[in-house]
Formats: sequence, C-alpha cells, structure tokens
Amino acid sequence: MEPSIQALELLGLLLCGGAWLCSLATTLLSCWLTLSTELLTTETYELGLWQTCVVQELGVLECRPYDGLLGLPADIQLARILMCMALATGLLALLLAIPSVHAINSCHGQLQDRRCKRALKMTGGALSVAAGILGLVPVSYIAHLTVVRFFDESVPEVLPRWEFGDALFCGWTAGVLHLVAGTLLLISCLCLQKENCNTSVHVSPGEGRSPITTRSVYV
Repeated sequence: MEPSIQALELLGLLLCGGAWLCSLATTLLSCWLTLSTELLTTETYELGLWQTCVVQELGVLECRPYDGLLGLPADIQLARILMCMALATGLLALLLAIPSVHAINSCHGQLQDRRCKRALKMTGGALSVAAGILGLVPVSYIAHLTVVRFFDESVPEVLPRWEFGDALFCGWTAGVLHLVAGTLLLISCLCLQKENCNTSVHVSPGEGRSPITTRSVYV
C-alpha cells in the first residue's frame, strides 16, 4: 500500500475521533445560546439542551435542569434527538474505522483481510458523513431561529435577545470534521481500489508453458 493511502486512513481516523469529541462537548455544553441584560450586567444567562445556567460576575455558575420533556420547546427537543443520533452514528463510524486501518490486523487471510478492511472503511466513512449531517442540522436550525428572533421587529427593542453561544461554533466544527473524516476514508477506499486494479502480474516467458522433454534414441 502506498504511504499516501495510509496517511489518508490515519488522518481520517484522527479527524473522526476529534469530531466525535466535539459532538459530545456540543451536546453537553449549556451555552448554546447566551443572553445578557442591561439591567443586570453582572449576570449572563445560558441556554443548553439539558439545562439553563446563570453565570455571575465572579464566575459562579448556577445551573438548573429542565423539569420535563413536555414543557420543552420543539426546537430543543429536535436538537436533543438529532445530537444523540449524531453521537451514536459518529461512535459507530469510529469503531468501524479503527480496525479498517492498514496497520491493524483484524481479519485473517490476505484477500479476506483486504476485503474486510475495505468494507469496514467504506461503512465507517459513510457513517461519519451521516454523523456530520445529523450534527449540522440542529446547530444550524437553532442558529437560524436565533437570527430570525433577534431581528424580529414585532419584539420591543428594550427586551433582551438570545445570541449565539460557544456550543454552536463547537457543533459546526464537529459537523465539518465529520464530513472531512468520512470523505478522507472514502477517498482512501477509492485510491486503494484503483491501486489494486492497476497492479499487474508479471509472468516470465518460461512460466505457464508445459515443459518439453526431448528424448534421444541411440542406435
């Protein structure tokens, strides 16, 4: 195998692991949206998928989890479901991509090993792309609703408005990394398949011919 294909495999695997960690941080962080008021400049409110928090001026963080699912807004419920699906899909992609690396011997037999690794790598790459899409949808949807509500003219200007939090940027990073990781894994599969097709078997002129025996008859 060429070193470039191995580099694509390792880079895709590392990006897939980093993307899953970013997705986990995005899901757990409580700073999806932030709100600060002019009346209480010493406090900042944060809105997450699982809880709301108040940050005091001295750095004191007080959080309160949501009471139940029925009282949650529809966008928060949708974001919860999609982020949990993205975490599960990304973890499965990572678990399939690890044994597909050429440096790890996970299957037995040379031909069976190549086929097994290629199938695992293609599945892991496709799942990584799916995890990236699942992660980008809720983050972008929450950001879209925040922009629409921020510039809503029907709301008085004196009322505070929610703004983007750090978790949204972390979610965008995770989605892009998942897409790049899946693309690299799929490209490495295509390059490996092309390399196998271009490999030719050289046969020496003497091979494949039946030996001709000569017999001398002495009179």
